[in-house]
Amino acid sequence: MTKSAVCRADVIGWMHGVAAVAMLILACLAAPAASAAGALSAQALDGPPVSHCLAIADARPPFRLAATGNTLSPHDVSITFVGHSTFLIESAAGVTIATDYNGYAGGTIPRVVTMNHAHSSHYTHLPDPAIEHVLRGWATGEGPARYHLQVDDVLIRNVTTDIRAGGQTMEADGNSIFIFEVAGLCIGHLGHLHHRLTDDHYARIGRIDVLMVPVDGSYTMGSEGMLEVARRLRSSIILPMHYFGQISFNRFLADMGREVRVEVNAGPSFVLSLNALPERPKILVLPGY
Repeated sequence: MTKSAVCRADVIGWMHGVAAVAMLILACLAAPAASAAGALSAQALDGPPVSHCLAIADARPPFRLAATGNTLSPHDVSITFVGHSTFLIESAAGVTIATDYNGYAGGTIPRVVTMNHAHSSHYTHLPDPAIEHVLRGWATGEGPARYHLQVDDVLIRNVTTDIRAGGQTMEADGNSIFIFEVAGLCIGHLGHLHHRLTDDHYARIGRIDVLMVPVDGSYTMGSEGMLEVARRLRSSIILPMHYFGQISFNRFLADMGREVRVEVNAGPSFVLSLNALPERPKILVLPGY
């Protein structure tokens, strides 16, 4: 049996327990990029892309830190903090994604942008027409935003939450938590999260390896609530965003640093692979806000 066949067989059998899931991940990592692409194509013929973040949310083997290079392999993803709540995510296949896109993505035109509309710094009404996919994360007259989109080697989906619309009024489905599944990793952006998540939210999100968290503590939910989200999603890396100066940022680090270690990155970008996830959760600070 070929490695790609092993990978597909394990996808079918993931429900058999933690050991099967561990074998799935190891087999998929070992399979060549061409075989992985073939599996995705076959999957597309059978129906919508399958979320591996939901499939293995309840069972994940431990991983050890490993050095990563500057060139993206099929098992790497690059993440750059552009500023405020915008990150630029890049896959090995060249898919570029800007989160909470307000018209600026660090001087590049991404292929995909996601947006939320709590404030104008999180969206634009005039996205560049060269952008292939513009994903607005709020409800319209057609109902809540719903995305389950495969773009080359990235699966993008969302789970909606409510936002404050002024005073105590809540706007239903006004925010989206966007999830990006790439290189075996599950990357989640909380957007402008205003309230604690329900069990139904967690069930629809699955697991999140890398969690982008708003940390202003006033416009969005406070540190205690954000830490609860990170715990429930079993996030290995927490990326702070959406803060206004050092006071709110230091308060977040003081609150969460009691439970999660803090590491400051040398620059705004880093490259990550599945086997480089830390064994214990950490806050990774990327310069700029």
